[in-house]
Amino acid sequence: MTSSPEESPESVVRHATDNGVVRITLNRPAALNAITPDQRERLISLLDDASADPAVGAVVLTATGKGFCAGADLRGGPRPTAGSGAGSGAGSGPGPGSGSGGDERVAGDVARLIRRGAQRLITAVLDCEKPVIAAVNGTAAGLGAHLAFACDLVLAAESARFIEVFVRRGLVPDGGGAYLLPRLIGPQRAKELLFFGDALSAAEAERIGLVNRVVPDGDLAKTAREWAERLAGGPTRAIALTKQLVNGSLEADRTAAFAAEAAAQEINMTTADAREGVRAFAERRAPEYRGR
Repeated sequence: MTSSPEESPESVVRHATDNGVVRITLNRPAALNAITPDQRERLISLLDDASADPAVGAVVLTATGKGFCAGADLRGGPRPTAGSGAGSGAGSGPGPGSGSGGDERVAGDVARLIRRGAQRLITAVLDCEKPVIAAVNGTAAGLGAHLAFACDLVLAAESARFIEVFVRRGLVPDGGGAYLLPRLIGPQRAKELLFFGDALSAAEAERIGLVNRVVPDGDLAKTAREWAERLAGGPTRAIALTKQLVNGSLEADRTAAFAAEAAAQEINMTTADAREGVRAFAERRAPEYRGR
């Protein structure tokens, strides 16, 4: 779906930088912040920019209205992965090549759409060199749930819900769901969520380990800001390398993980922040990190 002039990528994905924190806000409340392709590309670009900017120490991802993200909004084009747009009307009708008069689907089209779309967005979050905090203000469904789960830290308002809607549409989860969930909560709980598609409250998501903290709705923005500013005041490169180590450890054996840890420490010791941290400790003062 191509954004209309009234829905430019800039207007439907707001961003602002303050105190070293980039705040990215999905802004299509009428569609429960279902993500269009233009929005997706804007999000990827902003995350890439945050990685490259030494003045940025953290990213907050949130949304306006009652929904965090209702999935992918593909109403303007082929919908072979329509279940990831739950809540926005996607997934309610047959996809291309279904025998209902749509264009014939070519083998490979669906996989290509997933790789270039949902998977690129989740990868951008996972690979962002700055810590990303999800401030989940409402329902996160399908790809929207996976967008939150890919973040490094997840704050949820009490009214937030998480829904693995794919099975409700007879679809396989995409956007990295079957990759992320077992690593966060184990295979049995992941299968329960993915097989049944039941809505998960914020409190239950916190209990099983999908959410770091649940806060009253009115405290969400304040708490996210406090966490992000604390991260932004830290040693940016050390945090980036730590993020890489933790994410990589889920795929590596002990030998590879230990080698990566040693290499990361070697790299980090060349940074100005590492030297400042050691000096501050020796001088018994608070360090002043600059993200370099």
